[in-house]
Amino acid sequence: MPRRRTDIPTLAESFEGLRSDYAAAKSSRFRRRRTGVSAAGSGADFHYRTEAQYLRMMEYARDMDRNDAIVGQVVDRAVSNTVQDGIILDTQTGDDGADKELTARWDDWATDADRCDLAGELTFWEMEQLVLRQVFVDGDLLALPNRSGALELVEAHRLRTPNNTKRNVVHGVLLDPNSRRRLQYWLTKENVDPNRAISRVADIKQYDARDENGYRQVFHIYTGKRISQTRGVTAFAPIFDAAGMFEDINFATMVQRQMVACFAIFRERDIGVSFAEDTQHGQRTAETLADGSSRMVEGIGPGMEFAGLPGEKLSMHSPQVPNPEFFPHMKLILTLIGINLGLPLVMVLMDASETNFSGWRGAIEQARMGFRNNQRRLRNRFHRPVYLWKVRQWLAEDPALRTAAAKSTVNVFKHQWNSPTWPYIQPLQDASADLLRLRNGLISGRRRAAERGIDYDALSTEICEDNAKMIRKAHETAEQLNKDLPGLSVTWREVASLPTPDGVKISLAADPGRQDDKGTTDKPGAAFGRNQRVQGSGFWCEIEYGW
Repeated sequence: MPRRRTDIPTLAESFEGLRSDYAAAKSSRFRRRRTGVSAAGSGADFHYRTEAQYLRMMEYARDMDRNDAIVGQVVDRAVSNTVQDGIILDTQTGDDGADKELTARWDDWATDADRCDLAGELTFWEMEQLVLRQVFVDGDLLALPNRSGALELVEAHRLRTPNNTKRNVVHGVLLDPNSRRRLQYWLTKENVDPNRAISRVADIKQYDARDENGYRQVFHIYTGKRISQTRGVTAFAPIFDAAGMFEDINFATMVQRQMVACFAIFRERDIGVSFAEDTQHGQRTAETLADGSSRMVEGIGPGMEFAGLPGEKLSMHSPQVPNPEFFPHMKLILTLIGINLGLPLVMVLMDASETNFSGWRGAIEQARMGFRNNQRRLRNRFHRPVYLWKVRQWLAEDPALRTAAAKSTVNVFKHQWNSPTWPYIQPLQDASADLLRLRNGLISGRRRAAERGIDYDALSTEICEDNAKMIRKAHETAEQLNKDLPGLSVTWREVASLPTPDGVKISLAADPGRQDDKGTTDKPGAAFGRNQRVQGSGFWCEIEYGW
């Protein structure tokens, strides 16, 4: 019976090809075969369903962060650019007294490691950095509010699922089977061996995600890319191979460079010629040849001699190390590593010599968009829940604060977080743009300050206090000068010598009879368009507003 040709598609395969509207749904010999792809569709949790593989992936990322030459530094750059000096609280309760009280309480708590951290080691700013860093490396992190008023940070590997449970638990997170709402977090004890299987529910401690009033009491900080994703995944998952290649190539190139740096003299021996003296230059080992004979092999080292076998002709090879293709290839790998954390190559290397100013500025602006997204996630998943928890705790402790919160015009929980921004790339042009927006009513002073990560209330208070201090001192100095020097008449303005606003020009004229274009003598305070002339004691002062 003739055998059927395998290269001819079946009738079912032919109809399947006709129904595929997208070429991506068809098999092709040009397409890499991808594993873990379900034809029936799958949720995000399906792709890290094996807990051992999930934890191994996390440990691989931690090892890269510890030992690789570039990965840990890339994470540091991403964290430093996102957190900077910290995200600033701006209370907006509607009552100035309540705002000041809550702000003072928060500052006292956040800057005191003994009150802020259950372990007594970290301030809130240091927590911000570690939380974001571990979200990048591990994938997620837990923060547990304690009755003492301190936070306990829990690393991701302690979220585990016992083998004997039949409930809907995804790597230590118990989910509602209908809504996927997080019900509980299952944590191991700190002293449990991470390599030991968690076989019993009794090996873990269960924490309800919310208390009886519906408030969050477990703060889960992670970055998800799908709505069906329960746990976070390390940012290095797509670049494990690229990061490994970088380290391997870099190490091999350095070893190669060491070999090239060894000066060697190759010595030929003709048959029948012998040397009376045999000088040893390195460690020797005996080696058995294919014909059964043996020879001594001397270790490689600087300044050595290499003796070839009789009849062999050896030549010196001095390759170019590194070769011309090395740097472009390594930059490509570094680019792949950097973009997974939102860093362009100029920020990964902290070197802008590879591009011009416009290219550098464009890359930085794109990176800042990602930094702002990181800040927003950190605010929503960490800062806001922590602050609301602290306010509820302060309300329970302080009757005066409860009295203020009871007012109809006060919302004691209302606040916002002002994320830090970045310095001007072109200070003069950027500052001028801010001033133009403010003057043309395109932005308010409060919002402009918030864009720069500045508390507007604190800024305006400082400006007024500084100006008042300057005027007070200038007035006292002017009074003393007029007293010490009879006939002298100076005011605080002359002593303070404040700079004129931008766009304002002042000129003095000695002619008291100066007339305008129509022949009319100017009157004190008369305004001509945007210009104004004011008569003083024996002079004219012309003020021009050149905005």
